[in-house]
Amino acid sequence: MADVLPYKPKQGEIPTAPGVYRFLDASGRVLYVGKAKNLRQRLSNYFAPLRTLHERTRRMVTTAASVEWTVVPTDVDSLQLEYMWIKEFDPPFNVRYKDDKSYPFMAVTLGDEAPRVLVTRNHKIPRARYFGPYPKVWAVHETIDLMIRAFPIRTCSDSSYKRAMATGRPCFPGQIGKCGGPCSMKVTIEEHRAIVDDFVAFMAGGDERFTKELTKRMHAASAAMDYEAAARYRDQLASIEAVLGKSSLVLAADEDADLFGIAEDELAATVQHFTIRGGRVRGVRATTIEKELDISGSDLVDQVLQRAYGDGVDIPRRVLVPSLPDDAVELELWLRERRGRKVEIAVAQRGQRAELMRTATLNAQQALIRHKTKRTSDYVARTQALTDLQEALGLDAAPLRIECFDISHLGGTNVVASMVVFEDGLPRKDQYRSFNIAETTDDTDSMHQVLMRRLAYLDRPEEPEPVELAITDDALADGEVITTRKRPRFSYPPQLLLVDGGKPQVEAAARALRDAGHTEIGLCGIAKRLEEVWLPGEDFPVILPRTSEALYLLQRLRDEAHRFAITHQRKRRRRDISTVLEEVPGLGASRIKALLKHFGSVSALKNATAEQIQEIPGIGPTLADSIHSHLASR
Repeated sequence: MADVLPYKPKQGEIPTAPGVYRFLDASGRVLYVGKAKNLRQRLSNYFAPLRTLHERTRRMVTTAASVEWTVVPTDVDSLQLEYMWIKEFDPPFNVRYKDDKSYPFMAVTLGDEAPRVLVTRNHKIPRARYFGPYPKVWAVHETIDLMIRAFPIRTCSDSSYKRAMATGRPCFPGQIGKCGGPCSMKVTIEEHRAIVDDFVAFMAGGDERFTKELTKRMHAASAAMDYEAAARYRDQLASIEAVLGKSSLVLAADEDADLFGIAEDELAATVQHFTIRGGRVRGVRATTIEKELDISGSDLVDQVLQRAYGDGVDIPRRVLVPSLPDDAVELELWLRERRGRKVEIAVAQRGQRAELMRTATLNAQQALIRHKTKRTSDYVARTQALTDLQEALGLDAAPLRIECFDISHLGGTNVVASMVVFEDGLPRKDQYRSFNIAETTDDTDSMHQVLMRRLAYLDRPEEPEPVELAITDDALADGEVITTRKRPRFSYPPQLLLVDGGKPQVEAAARALRDAGHTEIGLCGIAKRLEEVWLPGEDFPVILPRTSEALYLLQRLRDEAHRFAITHQRKRRRRDISTVLEEVPGLGASRIKALLKHFGSVSALKNATAEQIQEIPGIGPTLADSIHSHLASR
């Protein structure tokens, strides 16, 4: 592979002005669109020696056949042009968005003569005002039912409205009190429009104004002994309070903001978008992002905000993000042009905002886990994953049994290893194994040791495990049990060994396979930082597509092996420190448990002073000194 791209622009040819660039393939298809404050500086990163590039970046620039750029007057113009081109060309190497579902919205058709409120998933109703999204359809219907008690506006269909207005007879929903439009024959078109304006203003966050106004009217009507009107205002207040009760106050009552919680790994990210109006969460949307190129956290925030507000719809005065993008100032100006008023992009650092950000981020992390694991329940997806693995790794058959190994240690001590087993793409937790490693030089030596111990089982003569079976047969006495034998699953060879790590770990595993005489078993490693798949003896890794079922299966195996290794190591450390503490005279099991629970970790307990240990109930000065001295001598 040549180390210099043939289409690399000549030195000094790329301008230093702000602009937008496009990488194209030989057929003219746009592969990637990006923006830069300094085009020369940014593009030089792509034309660095290929061996220094991120694997996925290298795949993009070697797939491309040319690069083009457009100079623009300002950084804000580059934002606008980048957004337009990404939307127009849908480049395969840019991040791709996928909503978890088609969320329902509440819409008010302000373009109609008598605006109507309805539940919809259609975002293209002319001049409609949208509220939400809502997690469930029933949640929208419930909100509408409560709202029309306080602000009775039209809910009937357009055909029912036209028929009622033409005949002078109320529409059917109006007859049963479910529609408050002019078609109910209770209000005029002008009066109905005023109610619609109040409805929209309330949903947009004007809670306090309406509750104060209705309370004032109720008291005035009561003072005037107009008890019928006072009862109506009371019922309206109750309906408003019911609506507000469905969404708790999370920020100040006058706060209008959008908050984005983000969780990501090397291939994907999930976004939780909380819509906050009047200090209350009015809607939540979850989005999954698939990444092809390596992208920083600030660039990801940039892309998320561009997508969320590119159409200029419902932009709040404050946008809360986990980290500021590099072009935050330009983004604020870009959003201000769309909103017509000032927009602030800020990081939620403390107080209620930080607490809400933690909630959104936690939801995003859970969504990312669901996104990575949901495919395993699909038989077709699992079959596709195994077939893709067979083709990508050059195996003779689909790897129906895969064993994954991971090494874990704490600063070079307490070295352990884990082995997890997947059969037919599903975990077999009853066959997981853990290993303790007494002496080792590094991770590659540990990997070689563990695999030699595991592979040794394949060469042992069969030693079937006894299994008791209850046999129902007339020849046997009732309840008689016979003993049969079955081959232990640990003695079955896998079709594929997967190790957590890159080229060094794979070569150590390959050496173990050669030493054990089992070179017929397939082998690969997955490096977490770049999600590269390494094969033994290869100088470059295999790059699986980001949407590949095979890559998701390897990720899950690696993550499961890592989790199992960490769990085993923690249990071992806790068992070791418990054994040490049991040597202290006067320290029983309950006090050992209380110590470990209070300090939370072994290191914290070892670093604690005698005075801090003495704070534990039931431990006096003498015993605290004994514990401290004993741990200090270890």
